[in-house]
Amino acid sequence: MERKVKWRWSWSSALIGAASAVAATALVSAKPKDPTFHLISVSFTSLKLNLPLLDAEVLLTVHVTNPNITPIHYSSTSMSIFYHGSLLGSAQVLAGSQPPRSCQLLRLPARLHSLPLAHHASSFLHDVARRQMVIHAAVHISGTARLFFFDHCFQVHVHCHVTVDPIFLDILHQDNSSHLQVFSHSS
Repeated sequence: MERKVKWRWSWSSALIGAASAVAATALVSAKPKDPTFHLISVSFTSLKLNLPLLDAEVLLTVHVTNPNITPIHYSSTSMSIFYHGSLLGSAQVLAGSQPPRSCQLLRLPARLHSLPLAHHASSFLHDVARRQMVIHAAVHISGTARLFFFDHCFQVHVHCHVTVDPIFLDILHQDNSSHLQVFSHSS
């Protein structure tokens, strides 16, 4: 014999349902998301005579977005800049922090050496003639984010492919990718 159960509405059921919905939303929001990086500008700051070559110091302006619900703190690191597989120079990323769900501009001083350009002279002259030069950059940033009383260590691996006008340093195209790895430990 089949017995029908009559369902009754109650405040306790409504509160448990609402709490479950809030918890599910918090878990979905807390899932770590990859930060985004976008090179805004490159500008010369100085030229250094390094006989028989000329080295350049430039300032890279990078727009960084932290889409996560927690602030991040990161250590200093160095970004490597390549031209045709040869190390062209590096930019220093100073230690810092970024609030949750925020954007900020980083100004990264970089020193570029002309010796790799001399090794790829024909490619460089071809790039100058067509006014398109492809530069690759890579940086690995380590830091921590505090969420629910626990520190979560992370590493972000960023790879950038930027096409610039080698004469005016205008940014013509860029393809940036980042990959976030999170490691948990309690503090």
